[in-house]
Amino acid sequence: MSSVPRLVIAAPSSGSGKTTVATGLMAAFAARGLAVSPHKVGPDYIDPGYHALATGRAGRNLDAYLCGPELIAPLFLHGARGCDLAVVEGVMGLYDGAAGEGELASTAHVAKLLRAPVVLVVDASSQSRSVAALVHGFASWDPEVRVGGVILNKVGSDRHEELLREALDSAGVPVLGVLRRVAQVDTPSRHLGLVPVAERRTDAVDAVAAMSAQVGQGCDLDALLGLARGAGALSCAPWEPPVTTTEERAPVVAVAGGPAFTFSYAEHTELLTAAGAEAVVFDPLHDEQLPEGTAGLVIGGGFPEVYAGELSANETLRKAVAGLAERGAPVAAECAGLLYLCRELDGQPMCGVLDATARMTERLTLGYRDAVAVGDSVLAVAGTRMRGHEFHRTVVEPGAGAAPAWGVRAPARRVEGFVQQGVHASYLHTHWASEPGVARRFVERCRTS
Repeated sequence: MSSVPRLVIAAPSSGSGKTTVATGLMAAFAARGLAVSPHKVGPDYIDPGYHALATGRAGRNLDAYLCGPELIAPLFLHGARGCDLAVVEGVMGLYDGAAGEGELASTAHVAKLLRAPVVLVVDASSQSRSVAALVHGFASWDPEVRVGGVILNKVGSDRHEELLREALDSAGVPVLGVLRRVAQVDTPSRHLGLVPVAERRTDAVDAVAAMSAQVGQGCDLDALLGLARGAGALSCAPWEPPVTTTEERAPVVAVAGGPAFTFSYAEHTELLTAAGAEAVVFDPLHDEQLPEGTAGLVIGGGFPEVYAGELSANETLRKAVAGLAERGAPVAAECAGLLYLCRELDGQPMCGVLDATARMTERLTLGYRDAVAVGDSVLAVAGTRMRGHEFHRTVVEPGAGAAPAWGVRAPARRVEGFVQQGVHASYLHTHWASEPGVARRFVERCRTS
């Protein structure tokens, strides 16, 4: 039995202030000297960057669709090992999950899997007495979800706060915080959400400090910590990446990072290391060569469309990536990595590994995907089933190579991505913890290619 004090920060809908409150709470508790473990429900890569800045620990995702419900508590305990408190930021509205899948992957689902109390963040800017009906509805909808308190956000005045508190006296849910409208805690957004921390380091530090100050002053931290300590024990063991024992020298796996490639799950690097690799992060914007001795390359998601000019200008590195792929070395590319391997992106020359072009569009492609490996690749054998997530405003033409990476079953049956020599490139973001054999297979190919 493992017990870590924990809170889930949820809301009735997106835009209510979950990220501000969750990040502010993480930073405020960390400032008190607590070791705080940050988590995010769903596949979002950007919020965990702010969480990491607030706590000094890796932000980790808890996605019951990508990883399966059975891995949520073990992954949580893995990330929260040795911590005094865990704060879990929810996704969308409390009960919103994977489309057509009921509660699966919703904040409520994850809260139940973690046996964690929920704190509901309510945007109170356009209501007074109605807030009681709203909170009562969310607190009573699912008796297995324990709404332990509410934080009122965007409160306009002392009188407004008084009316809200009077209304909530009858709802039976305590008010644990009241936050006024404060512009400086806002963080800039772009076509796929917040601008990542890596792109605005100094401003992001200031924003997190402002969140910490506002939340620390407006919330009852002692009451919130007491609520967190009332969470029940979890009867499972922490997740551990399976370790491959070998006396062979660890192959170097270069992992793209920096402002253009910020989307990565912390467990991926841990899995590569456990499989016997030496994972070395490099920045394709500035590094002109791959890390010395590179035997394999992992290029995750991010915003190469924002940095297309700079990526293109680094011709030396583009040629090094193309040469590595031409030699048959393992290359795993997801979304942004796929774009980087194309001939060009928005007219700017890229690595030219794939005979395809990429461009920005106005259309947002977003959603979970159920996929199966069409053929053997450096990541999986044919028939391997994995769940993924797409999130982009770009299009690659053609959308699949002669040997596609995945067959996607929903929302429409299609093939997508590219498998050629040692390259596996696709729009799908996947969570390797759901299929640890992916990392082992990749590292083994790095040893033998």
